[in-house]
Amino acid sequence: MKITNPSVQKIRQKASPVLDYLRAHLKQIIIIVVVLAVIITLLAIFLKPKAPQAPLPTVEVEDVKVDDVNIYGEYVGHIEPQHFVQIRARVEGYLQSINFVEGTYVKKGQTLFVIDPQLYQANVNKAHAQLNKAKAVAHKAQRDLERIKPLYEQNAASQLDLDNAQAAYETAQAEVVVSEADLTQAQLTLNYTRIASPISGYVSECYADIGNLVGPSSTSLLATVVKSDTVVVEFSMTALDYLKSKTSNVNLGNDESGLKHTSFINITLPDGTEYPFQGNVNSSEPQVDPKTGTFMVHANMPNPDRSLLPGEYTKVKVLLDVREDAIEVPSKALVIEKGGAYIFVVRPDSIVERRFIETGPEVGKNTIVERGLASGEKIVTEGFHKLTHGIKVNPIPVQQVEKSETKSGDEA
Repeated sequence: MKITNPSVQKIRQKASPVLDYLRAHLKQIIIIVVVLAVIITLLAIFLKPKAPQAPLPTVEVEDVKVDDVNIYGEYVGHIEPQHFVQIRARVEGYLQSINFVEGTYVKKGQTLFVIDPQLYQANVNKAHAQLNKAKAVAHKAQRDLERIKPLYEQNAASQLDLDNAQAAYETAQAEVVVSEADLTQAQLTLNYTRIASPISGYVSECYADIGNLVGPSSTSLLATVVKSDTVVVEFSMTALDYLKSKTSNVNLGNDESGLKHTSFINITLPDGTEYPFQGNVNSSEPQVDPKTGTFMVHANMPNPDRSLLPGEYTKVKVLLDVREDAIEVPSKALVIEKGGAYIFVVRPDSIVERRFIETGPEVGKNTIVERGLASGEKIVTEGFHKLTHGIKVNPIPVQQVEKSETKSGDEA
């Protein structure tokens, strides 16, 4: 027996139309629910807060430029005077006077020493007398010959008399020539007692005192005179450096035609500063020393204030080559590995590319690139340690960084 609750039956009667509606539109309801779910899901995805992206690496870049680059070599040089003269006594005698102050500047032709001239003056006087005597004998022989000739023509004198007169005259003439030579020699010897400076320059200390016996057989070296307003810098180059210079366009003191540039040198003073004047390479030895494998190069260097002293050593930097239209990059931008050297290049779309290059010689803080780079490309000079090939970066020109640092320094 089924018991029906009137309340329940009443509720069912009221809900029956709703259920009939749901049954009739079930598919539409399901579609609407699905669409709403999709819309809610998409809204949740798009409205969800995005995670902050990592900033692009910031790097400093600079443009690749083409310019003429000087290639230098460094050597140890030795400073020599341009002219160095030893003042020696050419005749023997007692030193009578010293006419200069040691270490001072003397002029060409200035008398430095005087040797006692009395003996040599006596020899000059004797030579004068001998010459006068020879001239007198020659004059008499000439008159005798002039008397004999007319007598011989008149058969009043024999051929023997004429020959004797002629021989006597020629002998007397020869004696005159010998006496004149003796007088010239005596005068030269007398002149040697006054010793003058052959050049202008600075005189050294005196190696003899007044009253000392000087001359070739005793003390001959009396002093030295050095012309030091221009000095000669000598340094040795290897044969390999010489061969490299031959293939360059620099004249290394051989006056070779067709070369565009003349080599020059700069030197360093003992305190480490660079000498303000520049020297010109004027000559090089024509052969290599087989003992050292080097050859000597000479350069003239101005020395107006005598800052360079002959005999001292110095560091020499000499121009060996001029690379025309060369690509030069900062050495700090290069990465050296076993496989070679590479550098990071920033493309126009700010993507970095690891570019392998062929490097040349280093010049100061820069390195010449033989192959692998072109003018106008941008290279990374700072910050490349955090880069990998193909990533995007935030490039900042070096000039902009320098301006920013300068402005910050001025404000500080």
